[in-house]
Amino acid sequence: MLPSSALIVVIALASSSPAQSFSTHALGHRCHPTSALKMSDFASAMPEKPQQSMKEKLMDSATTFIVDIETRLADGVSPPPEVQALKDARDADSDEKTLALRIYELMIEQGMTFDVDPTTGKLSPTQFDIKNNLDIPEVKQECAHLYQYGMQLIARDLLDIEVAKECVKTRLIERTGKTPEEFDTWLGY
Repeated sequence: MLPSSALIVVIALASSSPAQSFSTHALGHRCHPTSALKMSDFASAMPEKPQQSMKEKLMDSATTFIVDIETRLADGVSPPPEVQALKDARDADSDEKTLALRIYELMIEQGMTFDVDPTTGKLSPTQFDIKNNLDIPEVKQECAHLYQYGMQLIARDLLDIEVAKECVKTRLIERTGKTPEEFDTWLGY
């Protein structure tokens, strides 16, 4: 039930570029003992990476997430309907809020309805009873992670509050058997 590495890509959809965190200090030390190389030293040799709009980032994240789910499904396991809903939103050139909602819905469904095989990474339908295992730390961690991600989408104005509330209520909270107030208390809010 823990998020896959591909989900980290989805979660970081508006993060800084990898080039911003690139460091050549160790290499620079060997080649130029008096100074370290910096990314700016290569500026004239490498063209700047074009900046993506939020919509482009979401479209790329949608594609990455769809491919990740489809390639990781165990043999004979059908994708959840949320995969097709995300494909449809992406292919229809939907707005940012629709794309963010569809990504979020798929994240919740993956976290709540699939198990990840620890040796193969393959996804299979879970037989896990969430309501009767709320005392297991990983269950609480997964719910908290998915809940917090929704709050981040609201803070970035990628989800409207009422839309997020309904999504969390029906896809996350109801699976715990708690009321929204009990769910918040359980998570420590």
